[in-house]
Amino acid sequence: MFTAKPRGSFTKILCTPEYYHSPGTLEDHSAKTFKRPVWTKLLAYLKRNKYKSDLVLFTKWDRFSRNTSDAYSMIDILRKLGVEAQAIEQPLDLSVPENKMMLAFYLAAPEVENDRRSINVINGMRTARKAGRCAAAAPLGYANCTDESGKKYIVPVEPSASAMKWIFEEIASGHYTIKEIYRRALLKGLKGGLNNLYIAIRNPVYCGKVTVPKYKDEERRLVDGIHTPIISEGLFYRAQEVMDARKVSPVSEATKVDSIDQLQLRGFLICPICSR
Repeated sequence: MFTAKPRGSFTKILCTPEYYHSPGTLEDHSAKTFKRPVWTKLLAYLKRNKYKSDLVLFTKWDRFSRNTSDAYSMIDILRKLGVEAQAIEQPLDLSVPENKMMLAFYLAAPEVENDRRSINVINGMRTARKAGRCAAAAPLGYANCTDESGKKYIVPVEPSASAMKWIFEEIASGHYTIKEIYRRALLKGLKGGLNNLYIAIRNPVYCGKVTVPKYKDEERRLVDGIHTPIISEGLFYRAQEVMDARKVSPVSEATKVDSIDQLQLRGFLICPICSR
């Protein structure tokens, strides 16, 4: 993408050291949005040099934007800076009223294509889930695999799988906090952060179930997965009951502790033994 300024009888392509010769000017981000590093840099350059450039050139309109409303807004912004947006392979003289219809087509077509692709992906993911397959990234304790037909599935991997089983057992016992269980689980081979663990222990995939999310008029439901469960269904729901009972209370109540008034940091110090 370049900006161009007429100079005499030819068009001069601006290649200023402050912009085009600086590192990282290769645009490799999706055109779904204008929040792209190189585009942001180019727009800032045009704003600093208002009315000093005539054109912003790109190969096709779908390289400019794949969102119709955003594209019209950006064209208006460029026009106020004295710059015309123009596609090299799909040139349009927008001073001709009829060409605005072609512009609308060029901008809408890629957005429709994106929407159709998105719908196909969603339908594909839901079909896989309804069949009991986990087509997304494998949760802690599992790894993604692909069968001979190219379909994805998950398998338990050690030592993380055993660590996750131990975690559910400890949660169900109710003897330790999640943070304490997490610290001990790291020594057993668990891989991943604490936030990932909080998400994982709510996932029924560990007891052999796959979640089919709510979509349009279809309600959320669980189906039997084709993968090997790490824990029993009973253990999973016992752990959920303990987690629900440990929901964080309001701050005003959570900071109330039994301690002497002279302790300046009461409510903030944590006991390394009992975590109170």
